[in-house]
Parts: sequence; C-alpha cells; structure tokens
Amino acid sequence: MSQTIYSFFQNFFDGETNIVFLLAFILFLASLSLKNIDYEYRPIDLFSEESKVSIFQFTLRIPRFCQNDPEFVKHNPAKKVPTLVINGLSLTESLAIIEYLDEAFPDPPFLPKELDQRAYSRAIALHIVSSIQPLQAISIHKMLNEKEKRYGDFWCNHFVNRGFKALEELLIKYSGKYCVGNQLTIADINLPSIIYNAKIYNVDMTQYPTIVRIGETLNEHPKFKPAHPDLQPDAPKTTKADM
Repeated sequence: MSQTIYSFFQNFFDGETNIVFLLAFILFLASLSLKNIDYEYRPIDLFSEESKVSIFQFTLRIPRFCQNDPEFVKHNPAKKVPTLVINGLSLTESLAIIEYLDEAFPDPPFLPKELDQRAYSRAIALHIVSSIQPLQAISIHKMLNEKEKRYGDFWCNHFVNRGFKALEELLIKYSGKYCVGNQLTIADINLPSIIYNAKIYNVDMTQYPTIVRIGETLNEHPKFKPAHPDLQPDAPKTTKADM
C-alpha cells in the first residue's frame, strides 16, 4: 500500500534572485527509500493561497497544493511540511517521522547497535534540525529580506556557516564512511538537505571538507540519488544550486 508524503520544493522569486528552499525532499524520500516503502508524493506550496497553480516563471510538471488546502490541513493543522500519512496516521516533524519509520520498519535500522554511536547519531541529527535548519527557515529568510534587501541571504549564510563549523568538528571526530562510522544513520539522512541549502546561500564549502566528503558519498548512494530535490516531479528546470 502506498503512503502519502506531503513535502515542499519552493522557488521564491524576489525579482532578482531565485531562492530554492529545500525542507524535506532528500531527508524523507531517502528515509522511505531506505525502508523500501512505496509512497505518493504531494507537493505543498507554502506561498500560494490557491491549490493547483503554477507560480512565478516556472512551469510545473505536477500540480501543487496550497498550505490551506482542506485535505492537507486535516493531516497537519500547523500547515507545515513534512507530513507523512501512513497506516492511518498523520505524522509531522522531521525526527518524529524518521523515528516512527525506524520503529515500524526496523530493517535496515537507522541507528547503530552501540549505545555511544546511537547517541552520536542522534546528536548530529539534532544539531542539523535544531541548530542549523530553523535559523535558515523560509519564514525567517523571507521576513528579513522584506525588512532589508538581501539581509535574509546574509543571515542564512552566517548561521549555516556557524552551524557547519561545529558540524565539521563532530564529523571529524565520529565519522567513517558516513557521519558515524560506516553505517547509514539518522545523521546521514539529515545531512544532504542542509548541504543543498548551504550551496544556495553561497556558503564556501571548501571550509568543510568532511561535510563535503560525506555529502558526495551520500549523493552516490542508490537510495539517496532518486531523492535529490532537482529530480522531483515539481522541481523547476533550473535552480540556483545548479548555477
């Protein structure tokens, strides 16, 4: 039985720059792929007041639904993505969904057997989703750019860099082939999306060779490749990350 994932690939056009916000693509599509779970993909446009519309200068290959769509609000009253509808449940929040998938579908596991490595994996994942992701969120970027031209871009670059400095040190300490040793964990599931956004915000990735190395390894993994945001049905033909 196919599950439904509500996710988001948004191009916010301010007249001068195309900013592509990646919230959940790689993270959740890779999670479902690793667990061999079929899914139906439904994109949510967080900037549109109407469903099934094409926005800005891009021609969409599939319709998007707005965040006020009654069906979506029924599953997530907070009107946020990601949202996963599975086994009759409506699940929200990144790590909560990943933990549910790992407990409901234990093979392959998203956490190592060793207690210390389980803790390291959780710590890296939490650092990404709580110390980096919120400070470069769509709402913050948009509000700051409205207050002062390009200030949102500066803000996001600054705080992604700050988070990456700590992340690089964590990965130097704990990584092997992947973020923690040589097993894919919840840390790896969370890493590619924040790397993708870092490139959009013009972060100098040469400062973070360990992050880059693991990111490149994940990009070549057969379960992560199909989850790349540029390959999703509603992705625009050209994104800033390609430029």
